[in-house]
Amino acid sequence: MKVWFITGASRGFGALMTKEALAAGDAVVATARNSSTVVEQFGDNPNLLAVALDVTNEAQAKDAAAKAIERFGRIDILVNNAGYGLLGAVEEATAEEVEKLYATNVFGLLKVTRAVLPYMRRQRAGHVLNFSSVGGYFGYPGWGVYGSTKFAVEGLSESLAAELKPFGIKVTIVEPGFFRTDFLADNSLSVSAAAIPDYVGTPAGDMRTFAAQANRSQPGNPVKLAAGIATLVNAANPPLRMPFGSDTVAVIEEQNAGVARELAEWRELALSTDFPKDEIAA
Repeated sequence: MKVWFITGASRGFGALMTKEALAAGDAVVATARNSSTVVEQFGDNPNLLAVALDVTNEAQAKDAAAKAIERFGRIDILVNNAGYGLLGAVEEATAEEVEKLYATNVFGLLKVTRAVLPYMRRQRAGHVLNFSSVGGYFGYPGWGVYGSTKFAVEGLSESLAAELKPFGIKVTIVEPGFFRTDFLADNSLSVSAAAIPDYVGTPAGDMRTFAAQANRSQPGNPVKLAAGIATLVNAANPPLRMPFGSDTVAVIEEQNAGVARELAEWRELALSTDFPKDEIAA
């Protein structure tokens, strides 16, 4: 029996992963700002521990991790899933909107991770799954600030993977594309109130209309993603990055090809900035 610790477990991917893990006979520490919403969904299950957790509250994160250990004795899988989106051009986002987004998507993830890692290090085992996004691999117009939080998650996760490998702890960055969850709904998506007229008709302005129309018509099936996560955590050698959705795969392939083309074009200038090799050796 594996013990999962899932943030944002009351809805979306978090609730589906909780359901999948419980169905497999695993134990789940399901956290949400309001833990009663978890209990309402999954009822009384001896393998379920619902814990109130606002990921921006470090004391709550440490308390939730301690409760998990007290109940189940270990944490095998940490799923940093809690987060939300911000739609709008970079210039349109206010300082308050940016800081609030980072408080959840980046600093919240860090607080929960720091709370859980001491137990995983003691075990010399564990698997950390950090939810990023296709927007953490490619910067979409209109999603710049949100995407930047996911780029931060990707960078942190790469370093974490190297730092935690000596302890037998694995790290995987989960990169969903557009899935048919409530991510584009009002309860998961914040839209910058300052809509600058100059952006109307540009890619950033058009994204506001696209996002509203795309809700509930996204190509990705969230139930299949939850099943995919279950497959992932049972793999002997899980990947550092796990894209989910045909749209994510297509974007990654296009982005990688574009970077390769640009590097080839500017390679000579890039290499010209080193000291001469004989000077380096000296």
